[in-house]
Amino acid sequence: MSDVDAGFEHLLVEIDEKTGVNRVRLNRPERRNALSTALVAELKEALALAGADERIRVIAISGEGPDFCAGADLAEVHATVEEGALASLSDAESLGELFTLLRKVEKPVVAVVHGRALAGGCGLASACDLVVATESASFGYPEVKLGFVPSMVAACLRRNLGEKRAFELMALGDSITAPAAALLGLVNRVFPDASFEADTAGFLEKLGRRSASALALSKRVLYQTENQSFEAAIATGAQVNALARMTDDCQAGIEKFLKK
Repeated sequence: MSDVDAGFEHLLVEIDEKTGVNRVRLNRPERRNALSTALVAELKEALALAGADERIRVIAISGEGPDFCAGADLAEVHATVEEGALASLSDAESLGELFTLLRKVEKPVVAVVHGRALAGGCGLASACDLVVATESASFGYPEVKLGFVPSMVAACLRRNLGEKRAFELMALGDSITAPAAALLGLVNRVFPDASFEADTAGFLEKLGRRSASALALSKRVLYQTENQSFEAAIATGAQVNALARMTDDCQAGIEKFLKK
């Protein structure tokens, strides 16, 4: 495991060169890893660096301290309100860029959740490609209780759960357990608290052993076709299928299979 020094103040970043797993830890435990302007900017930089680093095959985002992420930094939100609508829009758009980047980076991004993932923190998890969580973790969008709206994260939530489940979480603002989130489709894997580190490491390593080109193309076709008609999605799939055939990994895999 090697540390990555990119001048980050609010992130801890490590790369396991053996497994190709890039661990990115939100490091504002005193504020429950609230998404400040600086933290969001650093996360975007870390994702860009990871995307360009050939050593990295999987990106895992987690949080230091007792919680994954409590959402937006409300002190900063309050300050932007006082600065006016344009300041609020700029702040919101910066967070939106982070959610978009999570889909654009070619490598799979996994949210590793313990404690609470609330509001924008829950949105951050749902914007990742995969979510693993401890049994004791909780998820929720409590913005409505403050008269606020989980507006950007709604795009992720709706795609994860569908309209009615998404609106129920947004409208009630209640937290749900990790097992309940898994039943809804918000979480992929729930691991026991006692073995969470080992189970998560095994999951990430298994993902990292998969073909990097196949994962990148799978991610591309999944997100590129979500709003296409059936015919357009099949056409896009055909293009990606042709690209996949030309990769070294696919050709090596087919040759290996044919030799059996």
